[in-house]
Amino acid sequence: MRSTEGYTFRYETHCHTSWCSACAHSSPQEMAEAYLEKGYAGMVITDHFLRGNTAVDHSLSWEEKVTCYWNAYLAAAEFARGKNFSVLFGLEHMYGGGKEVLTYGIDLPFLLAHPGLHLFSLEEYARLVHEAGGVLSMAHPYRAAPYIDPEFRPQPQCLDGAEVFNFFNKTEENKEAVVLAEENGLFPTSGGDVHHAQSEAIGMAGIALKAPVASGKELAAVLKSRDYRLIIEGQLV
Repeated sequence: MRSTEGYTFRYETHCHTSWCSACAHSSPQEMAEAYLEKGYAGMVITDHFLRGNTAVDHSLSWEEKVTCYWNAYLAAAEFARGKNFSVLFGLEHMYGGGKEVLTYGIDLPFLLAHPGLHLFSLEEYARLVHEAGGVLSMAHPYRAAPYIDPEFRPQPQCLDGAEVFNFFNKTEENKEAVVLAEENGLFPTSGGDVHHAQSEAIGMAGIALKAPVASGKELAAVLKSRDYRLIIEGQLV
């Protein structure tokens, strides 16, 4: 058992808001407030990107669409200002068959520089994210659900990490994700996959760090270093 001493800064790594995720029910500010009240040091907003279950109007221009995602992040960050709580920007990108990757360490200039990014192959998407200093962790790799095509398999060659604990996955699905990470040398992540501010998942998942991070790039560096602990069912492991 690894020591968990000193890993006191808790972060949610998988969270949706109603501004950009069609399946979410709470605003960015409400989500930030919920995690702040649970004692978390921060959260990553990972709204569904444009090929997934987005709430963003597809008739908008590319700049307008990606700015919608950035504005959701900014709204939560403004709420958190002065509260010792960090809001970080991320995305959950669906690359095909309902399979999705959590994307950390990118920003608005990156999105503006790559029109149509959501339509790129996972290989090209990963290449661009990596060139920008970001990382990818596959969301709920083995979730069984009507919207997910089981013929689409994880592509570990494109990944940096895998979500080995998703609060809403079945135990056996999470166990399969652990094997995926271990066999392919991927860093593990844990996510609440939260869609509303009253969710039972708040406080039950995420990662714990030794020091706070202030940007997605800093988070990506910590994930690469593996110097963090997972939060699983509310406990550090």
